[in-house]
Amino acid sequence: MYYVYLIKSIKKKWHYIGFTNDLSKRLREHNTGRVKSTKAYKPFQLIYHEDYLDKIDAMKREIELKTKSQQKEILFKKLKID
Repeated sequence: MYYVYLIKSIKKKWHYIGFTNDLSKRLREHNTGRVKSTKAYKPFQLIYHEDYLDKIDAMKREIELKTKSQQKEILFKKLKID
């Protein structure tokens, strides 16, 4: 199983979208500062995830959310994130 996830910084108004095959481990990595791109924004709270059976599908969705602002906007509206 693969996951596309959205985490929110607890201290700052900042969100991160990623994908992984081990959601709990990845969240721990973000919260312990082991991920360079998110280290300055820790700690995090998982606020959303999508499940995928195929790695390629999860990667495509992550890229879609990161590069297509309309898709990200739809997700953020659904989750009531400003």
